[in-house]
Amino acid sequence: MRIIPSIRALMFALVMLAISGASYAQVGISITFAPPELPVYEQPPVPGDGYIWTPGYWAYGDVDYYWVPGTWVMAPEPGLLWTPAYWGWGDNGYVFYDGYWGPHVGFYGGISYGYGYSGEGYEGGRWQNGQFYYNRSVNNVNVTTIHNVYNVTVNNTTVNRVSYNGGNGGVNARPTPQQEAVAHERHVPPVAVQAQHAQAARAQPELRASANHGKPPVAATPKPGAFKDRAVVPAKQAGAPYNPPASRAGAQPQPGSTNPAQPNRPPAAQPNNRPEPNRPPAAQPSNRPEPRPPAAQPNNRPEPNRPPSAQPNNRPEPNRPPAAQPNNRPEPNRSEPPQRQQAPPPSERAQPQRTPPPAETRPVPKPQQEQKPMTPEEKKRQQDQQKPPGE
Repeated sequence: MRIIPSIRALMFALVMLAISGASYAQVGISITFAPPELPVYEQPPVPGDGYIWTPGYWAYGDVDYYWVPGTWVMAPEPGLLWTPAYWGWGDNGYVFYDGYWGPHVGFYGGISYGYGYSGEGYEGGRWQNGQFYYNRSVNNVNVTTIHNVYNVTVNNTTVNRVSYNGGNGGVNARPTPQQEAVAHERHVPPVAVQAQHAQAARAQPELRASANHGKPPVAATPKPGAFKDRAVVPAKQAGAPYNPPASRAGAQPQPGSTNPAQPNRPPAAQPNNRPEPNRPPAAQPSNRPEPRPPAAQPNNRPEPNRPPSAQPNNRPEPNRPPAAQPNNRPEPNRSEPPQRQQAPPPSERAQPQRTPPPAETRPVPKPQQEQKPMTPEEKKRQQDQQKPPGE
C-alpha cells in the first residue's frame, strides 16, 4: 500500500521538474519610458545560513514604476543561485525579464546591482558541500553567527547606476556563449515569498518612483515582506533625480506580451485623428465666398447714390414755384397781367401769415389784392368819377 503513494509523489516531482526545466526568463511587460536609476543603499546583515541576497529592482504597475526592495531569500533547494530581473530595450519599448533560480547565474543585462552582482555572474558566495559560503568582501555577514565565510576581493570599477540594458543611455552588454548556455538549463521561478514581497511593495505608495523621486524610504529588508522590521534600510541617495514623464498615463503595460511595439500604436493613430478637427478650418475658406451679399452691396451702393443725382433735378423745382405762383395768383386778377410782377413780394410775405388760419384768411386777400393792384390810371378814373359833373 505504501508503494502507490510513493509512486504518486515521484510522478508529481517529475512533472514539477519538467515545468521548471524551461527557461523562466520570460518577457513580462513593455513600457515606453525608461525606469529610474538604481538607488544607493546598504545591505542588511545576513539573517542565517542558506539565505542568498536578491538585489532590489524597479518594477512597473499601473502607470508608475515602484521599487521592490532587495532582501535575503532562502534558496528553494541547495545548489541554486539567483539570476536578478532586469529591463532591456527592444522593439521601441523597455521589456521586463523576471529573475529565476538555477544552478548557474545567467544573463541579467549587465546591470551592476552590487553586493556580488557586478553585471556578469555572481561573486557574493558559492555552494560547497551542500552549504552556502558568503564572501565577506561584498556581503554584510556577522561572523559570530555565520561561520561559512571566505574573503575574496571583487574588482568592480563600474560606478554606473543605470537599471536597464540597451536603448538610449542603457548598459551596452550582450549575453556570452556561457550565459546563452545557462538560458537552456533548468530554472525555477521566484518562490512564493518573493512574489508576495513584490506584491506588498506595489501596494506601498511611498515606494512609487513618482513619490520618492528615485530614493525609496525602504530600499532593503532583512527578509521578504518585512517592511516594518527594525533592520529595514532606507536609500541613502537616488541614482539620479527622477521626474516621471507627463505622458506616463498613456504607457500601459502589456502583460505577457512579446511584441512591445503594440503600446506604441495608439500614439501613431493619434496624428491620423488630429487632422480631422482641422478639416473645418479648411472648409471655412470654401464657405466664405458663398456669402455674396458683400459683393452685392457695391451694386446696391449706387442705388442710394441715385437720389443725389435726382436731387439736382428736384432742386430747380423749388425754384419753379416762384414761376408757378404768378400763374396761380393771376386767376383772381386775370384782367391785370402787367401787375403780376408787383404781386409776388406782398403775396409771399402774406403766405406765412395766412398759413396758421387758412380758412379765415381766404376772404382777406381779395380786398388787399383789389387795393394793391390799383394803378395811377385807376386812381385817376376814380377821381374823375367822384368829381361833380360840372367840373
